[in-house]
Amino acid sequence: VSFNEEEDDEIVRQEKESCNPTEVRMSQIVMPCHCNHRQELSVGQLLKWMDSTACLSAERHAGSPCVTASMDDIDFEHTISVGQVVNIQAKVNRAFNTSMEVGIQVSCEDLFQDRHWRVCHAFATFVTQRTNTGQKVTLRPIAPQTHKEKVEYSIAAERRRVRMVHDDIIKDLLSSGSIQRGGLSGYNAVQAEKTKVESVELVLPPHANHQVIHLIYLGFVLTWDFVPVRSTRRSRLCQAHPTLRTIDMFTFRGPSKVGDRLLLRAIVNNAFKSSLEVGVRAEAYQEEGPNRHINSAFMTFEVLDKSGKPCALPRIRPEPVEGERRFQEAIARKKIRLDRKYIISCKQSEAPLSVPWDPRNQVYLSYNNVSALKMLAAKKSWRLSTEKDQVCLYTLEQKSMLSIRVEKVVDVPAATAFALLAELSNRTLWDTHYKECELIQRVDEDDFIYRVVTPSVLQGKDFILLTSVRKPCSPGDPYVIALRSVTLPTHPPFEKCNRGEVLCAGFTILETENKKSLIRYYNQASPEVLPYISNDVAGLSSSFYHTFCFLTCVTCGIFLMKENKCNKK
Repeated sequence: VSFNEEEDDEIVRQEKESCNPTEVRMSQIVMPCHCNHRQELSVGQLLKWMDSTACLSAERHAGSPCVTASMDDIDFEHTISVGQVVNIQAKVNRAFNTSMEVGIQVSCEDLFQDRHWRVCHAFATFVTQRTNTGQKVTLRPIAPQTHKEKVEYSIAAERRRVRMVHDDIIKDLLSSGSIQRGGLSGYNAVQAEKTKVESVELVLPPHANHQVIHLIYLGFVLTWDFVPVRSTRRSRLCQAHPTLRTIDMFTFRGPSKVGDRLLLRAIVNNAFKSSLEVGVRAEAYQEEGPNRHINSAFMTFEVLDKSGKPCALPRIRPEPVEGERRFQEAIARKKIRLDRKYIISCKQSEAPLSVPWDPRNQVYLSYNNVSALKMLAAKKSWRLSTEKDQVCLYTLEQKSMLSIRVEKVVDVPAATAFALLAELSNRTLWDTHYKECELIQRVDEDDFIYRVVTPSVLQGKDFILLTSVRKPCSPGDPYVIALRSVTLPTHPPFEKCNRGEVLCAGFTILETENKKSLIRYYNQASPEVLPYISNDVAGLSSSFYHTFCFLTCVTCGIFLMKENKCNKK
């Protein structure tokens, strides 16, 4: 999540003056020994520096030795040359029970031209090493201070959900039958076997980290293996020098210690129009004993000509069985990369009001839905517009976008309020803006798709809404109910209704003292709801006030009914 440059000057000042106790900074000048034959910084060396910096940040928070468990996607925006300075910043975004997410920012500067630019950013997951008795170390929670830290802290829970289902997404894509079977057998197709490279390296003390354990965090894999791999790609496939653009999300399976032999295998899994995916598998072994699978990683290379334009690549002809599997999985990973890049990463101002619903995109659409609401809630520029009987209406104006926040404290436990609001079909009981609410699809226990119809006095619009609900991940987190529009081919607009759109809306419910709840409703106004919002903001109407009061009455009534039933039992 990138820092919003439109926040108040006060927020910027706080960011500059803040001192995060877990923050670690590293600066390195790029020497010829760090580079490849083109005098560009080796990505392996960069990853080694990134991992070291992030590990120090994790250990500073944990107070005990830590190891890298996984690394999210890394997109490299620029290369770095000899003589330039690499600046790496790492800090813990959030600590869960026994793992923590560390955010890593990499930038580069040219000291002689006074230029700075961003190279990449990444999120790494670290875990503590077990104690001598084999017990896991429980981490203390992070207390975010600045606006940016609070946003990262909140959305870290959503990124964790994506990591946990990453492998399942690939399996679902392959099992759905939507992935192309087999490669091309034409004249220009290159046999995948011809691109295979293997090497064996001995792990020596210089390769070990400060814990005298060499963890295959891909830095050494790239440093050791990609000189021959790149030369192989150049001579056998692209006839040019490929540039590494992305590294897919990967998980470490285990450590490798000094004295291990590392067997490194690399092969081109698939070649697309102007890019190719290379898979690398690392195995460790001793003189005696079986090979241990340490890590597998997948990298996407782009091939450019001398003028910087993409080169056309020959297709890959995979070998039967295993080659076919790798070929198909490479297509699935490409789709996932595009989904993560254009669904998760897009800014709200750039996002379309409605996006096509696809079960294969469910994880990323759900992530975007929840994170968009959390980012809207975290804004600091909210201004109190009206207040009546403890119902407060706030507004937020950014460029051409108007958002509202309506809030009130109710005498009901947060879990009860969440149970009522999470069932969107109940909204017709208390919201006059909802005439009908039909559950179209129950995606899973956290995501639902509804069709909502507004009364004819509101011009009779209908909405197809993705509803994503989240319970608190840890104490102090709110319950979240996020809404956004999606399109379904099975539910086109009705003739009598105009299709409406919701960009970002929903509720957050926070437990307060004495078992009360602070309920907040957010809506990033689309053209369909803007007239009603502006009426309330201008004081010409009190529709949101009356709706919220009715919501309070219904919620309290249901809670009292449940209490009476329990007392009778």
